[in-house]
Amino acid sequence: MKTLLLTPTDSGVGLTSICLGMIHALDQMGLRVAYFKPISFSSTGQDRSAALVEQYSSCTPPLPIGFQQAKDRIADGHIERLMEDILSLHQEVLDQYEGEEPEVMLIEGVNESIHEALFDQFNIQLARALDAQVILITTPQANSVQELNSRLSSTAKQFGGINDSRVLGTIINMLNAPLDRHGNIRPDITSPTYNAAFGHDTLANQLPVLQRDDFHLIGAIPWNRDLTAPRTADVMAYLKCSSIAQGEAQQRRVHHVVIASQHVESVVPQLQPGTLVITSHDRSDILIAVAMAQHNGVALAGILFTGTESDNSDTLAFCQSAIEMGLPLYQVEQDTYQVVNLLPGFDNRLPVDDTQRIHVLMDTIAQNLDKPWLKSFVGSDSHPRLSPAAFRYRLVQKARTSSQRIILPEGDEPRTIQAAITCHHRRIADCILLGEPATIRQVAQSNGLDLPDGLTLLDPESIRNDYLELLMELRRHKGITEQRAKQELEDNVVLGTLMLYQDDVDGLVSGAVHTTANTIRPALQLIRTKPGVNIVSSIFFMCLPDQVLIFGDCAINPDPNAEQLADIAIESADSAHAFGITPKVAMISYSTMESGAGVDVDKVRAATQQVKKKRPDITIDGPLQYDAAIIPKVASKKAPSSEVAGSATVLIFPDLNTGNTTYKAVQRSANVVSIGPMLQGLKKPVNDLSRGANVDDIIYTIALTAIQAQETTPD
Repeated sequence: MKTLLLTPTDSGVGLTSICLGMIHALDQMGLRVAYFKPISFSSTGQDRSAALVEQYSSCTPPLPIGFQQAKDRIADGHIERLMEDILSLHQEVLDQYEGEEPEVMLIEGVNESIHEALFDQFNIQLARALDAQVILITTPQANSVQELNSRLSSTAKQFGGINDSRVLGTIINMLNAPLDRHGNIRPDITSPTYNAAFGHDTLANQLPVLQRDDFHLIGAIPWNRDLTAPRTADVMAYLKCSSIAQGEAQQRRVHHVVIASQHVESVVPQLQPGTLVITSHDRSDILIAVAMAQHNGVALAGILFTGTESDNSDTLAFCQSAIEMGLPLYQVEQDTYQVVNLLPGFDNRLPVDDTQRIHVLMDTIAQNLDKPWLKSFVGSDSHPRLSPAAFRYRLVQKARTSSQRIILPEGDEPRTIQAAITCHHRRIADCILLGEPATIRQVAQSNGLDLPDGLTLLDPESIRNDYLELLMELRRHKGITEQRAKQELEDNVVLGTLMLYQDDVDGLVSGAVHTTANTIRPALQLIRTKPGVNIVSSIFFMCLPDQVLIFGDCAINPDPNAEQLADIAIESADSAHAFGITPKVAMISYSTMESGAGVDVDKVRAATQQVKKKRPDITIDGPLQYDAAIIPKVASKKAPSSEVAGSATVLIFPDLNTGNTTYKAVQRSANVVSIGPMLQGLKKPVNDLSRGANVDDIIYTIALTAIQAQETTPD
């Protein structure tokens, strides 16, 4: 196990954020990672860093030692006792792994500069006690390479200097961050005038400490304004505002602040997506202008009325439709001048419940770490597991190996547009938004989204007639008329499916608005099953905290017979292999092996034997109960000779009732993220979305579809 102590050079370096990003990166690499923070400086008894790590990673850190307890130990001259307490915490973390030691232990160091008198030299004592190697976390300040070099050298000196083998290198956060005239990073929401700091190339080429072979630039994290944009609700809570209409205050973000004390004509040009307007309570003209901006599709952060309340109920009633579109309206007793003076004091650290911002931050940091170096450092003797982060990472990487055209029939749906933009930027797939281009552009603008030049917008009206003859030919045996065919072609899912049939696209993803039946029925009627497959089925990728399991079939087939169940098992095993999961197939039943009898058990037993006969290369066993399939201790008692029991990665359920119930029970009770359903058995890839899908769900479903398309042989 490698033990890494992440040590800040000073305050405000984003230490907890870097810890989150490091955990995410190591998880993506399939490495078992543990984390703990030795000391909490919180006075509430709850530690924000530990809470963030527990909520957004697979780690379960213990509660850190409280500041007062640590302070008393040090003040009494019992630093060794404090280290013993910390070692006990360290062991508590290791005990969670039940003999399978983590490959990397991350320790969040202490910012000694905050409590210098008590905690001088604390991090070096911590590194020695835990035999940890050190990564220095810093930020560029004062636009000076020399100043940054001096800070790194000074901090490294505690550990024996830059030359010491304990000191591995540095992660430099907030590259190209906005600086004020004093050279300090200024991420506050009032947007002062900035000077840009230096970038990655300057660091690599000019920073003296990085010219050494034994001191590495482990990460260079660029400044990202979006990572600092708080939710409207967070700013309002800080200012102790009361809501007139909360609207979408939990979703909208504050990118700019406009103080609307001047004429309304000078305010209007500043009404951009993400703008928070602060104005006096008697400025009904500003409220009307803001409402008009909302009507025109500008997703403002909101409007805050200041000062003594005045009666503007008539104006509010006039603007009610804008309020119903999600515009947040708040009021506060302080006057505008007092509010503006309060804004720079806003604590813009990550709120634990800001899921979207935290996920973007983790991804940004992970993408900018030197993963090859990290992998080399951890060592080739590690045993990677396919964690959810590693699975999602591999999905994206594999999808990018061969660009596939994915048609999105719900092209004017906001989540779908955002997912398509992300897929374009990350080169996951060439997405085609099927919809009226002007409408798509309007929806994008209303949601503050920039459509990249290379993203295809396809007007369905311009191509419907091109597929009329094909649809009539494919459905001729059903007696379809030309009028009926034209009616069916009005459905963009049908149109997209025909495009897929004709190889004009490589895959289709729908369901953010349409039902599962609307998505799947055209595929069953037009695409049909691939040769040798008698049934279309589905699987879910269940992203458990420590690994990814495949559940099938939980969405399509109500009661498959033994032959169909065998086909589902074979298709699911092949899907597992295609997505980097070693298939060990458990055929689930209410009894294990020979312990039970009955029609349902016999069906599972027969299906298992058919798979073994058809595909002897597949590792499969059954019947197995769910607990015997995945829990080693149960497996050792119920099926000690099974190659699958206790370590199954693919679970095949006997019918839809069992499969769907189990999938939803695991998903809800364990708060497990699931990706799917992914359809298998079709000649060409078509995949359904839940109507509650978020943007990430759509992105990963597009990636799944792109990978399926890579495996598909064109007709």
